Amino acid sequence: MPKTGEQQPAPEHPFAAFIRILGKGKTSTRSLDQSEARQAFTMILRGETEPLQLGAFLMLLRVKEETPGELAGFVEACRENMLAPPPGLSADLDWSSYAGKKHQHPWFILAILLLTQAEHRVFIHGAKGHTPGRLYTEDAMRQLNLPVASNWNEVGIQLEKQYLSYLPLEAFCNPLEALIQLRHLLGLRSPVNTLSRMLNPLRATASLQSIFHPAYARLHLEADRLLGQSRTIVFKGDSGEVEIKPHADTTVHRLSAGEMDQFLLPRMLRDRATSVEAPDVEPLRALWQGKSNDPYGLNASLATTASALMVIRPELDLQSAQKQAARLWKNRDLARLT
Repeated sequence: MPKTGEQQPAPEHPFAAFIRILGKGKTSTRSLDQSEARQAFTMILRGETEPLQLGAFLMLLRVKEETPGELAGFVEACRENMLAPPPGLSADLDWSSYAGKKHQHPWFILAILLLTQAEHRVFIHGAKGHTPGRLYTEDAMRQLNLPVASNWNEVGIQLEKQYLSYLPLEAFCNPLEALIQLRHLLGLRSPVNTLSRMLNPLRATASLQSIFHPAYARLHLEADRLLGQSRTIVFKGDSGEVEIKPHADTTVHRLSAGEMDQFLLPRMLRDRATSVEAPDVEPLRALWQGKSNDPYGLNASLATTASALMVIRPELDLQSAQKQAARLWKNRDLARLT
């Protein structure tokens, strides 16, 4: 029997088991399986961990590098704990936008407008403010008077009327948004920045994702396959956004009906582009309205459109998708951006 007044050891915190799995040592450490990852991230989203545990967990994953099973489990936890969309709300294409533009203007927005002109319903989700010096999609869309929603009901109305809607992550999964905003404390991106791109909260059949590092492409596709995603295209986009860089060869990675492949999208411009002083939306407006001629912006917009068409309509090959993108550009509604 312990002596009177003797302090008893605190019982082990339930989350400690997951940290032990990841950090037990060089020979004993292992990855979480998909079920363990879902359980661990559920505890995080519900606020059932201590700050010290959260930091240790995220950085151990960062050093080890995530597995497809871990990412799939994390996404499942987010889907189970987020504010769910109403039944029947759907989109043709899920477009994740979490990086913000740094080196070039957000030309991909023109690609999105071309897709909506073809009556493809595009749902965009993202976060902003976590990295200084970047123009985030939410801000760019507001400046262009494009639809930004504050809840799922508004998303439904916007998709019905304009075939386009952006919903900030904080509006449907605020705990995950809070984790993304930890970058200024950790000094690094964490696995949260990867899994957020695969959320696909409306379960769109087609998903378009961008990565910072080429090695992550297969990780995204394998995780999406575990999640039952029908079609995904992943590539290294400008600044981490879903935008083809026309001055570089781009390897496009694709998942369709459980099978993975890849193809090369050759560069369209010979010379490397110079970074803009500050990303802005006015060049988009000018190009769209035919008031300027920007080869970089036009090629980036058309190539990104073609890539999106290939994941929405898997029967299209690259040449057919490029021709369709060019037709959409030629017939664009000049009054859409005024």
